[in-house]
Amino acid sequence: MAGFSAQDSNMAGRPLSGWARMVVELHVNDLAASLSFWQGVLAFGVAFDRPDERFVYLEHSEGHQIMLCQRHGRFETGALEPPLGQGAMFQIYLADIGPVLAALAERDWPIYLGPREVWRATGDHESGQREVFVQDPDGYLLMVAENIGRRPLQEPAVG
Repeated sequence: MAGFSAQDSNMAGRPLSGWARMVVELHVNDLAASLSFWQGVLAFGVAFDRPDERFVYLEHSEGHQIMLCQRHGRFETGALEPPLGQGAMFQIYLADIGPVLAALAERDWPIYLGPREVWRATGDHESGQREVFVQDPDGYLLMVAENIGRRPLQEPAVG
């Protein structure tokens, strides 16, 4: 599965889709291992990096952005115990999660939950998605999902 690379960007140190209004920076233990996962499994490409700071700004062709920085102690407001990111889950919506599922299988990557199809009430209808939950090399929990449509609310069974 191929993402896009820095060669595909405008080389101005700026994401192709522009700057997101909110971007998460994950502190990771091994930047190379994290990049292998984020690029090889999730198909993110490098928008820009600062190798001397062990920092990379990643962008997905569908517009998602995330920053990874190898841990150095600065900006760590408390102890970081494995798995990292406890209490947070990152949702990544793609047009098709098939390539991610194939990349996970190819790497024999452990799946936390799924894949599964779920329907949830969202206002006056239900929204469906196909989703899988995985953890990145540092244990950050990710839900990778695709939209599978809408349907009227299902009436609860009377029993």
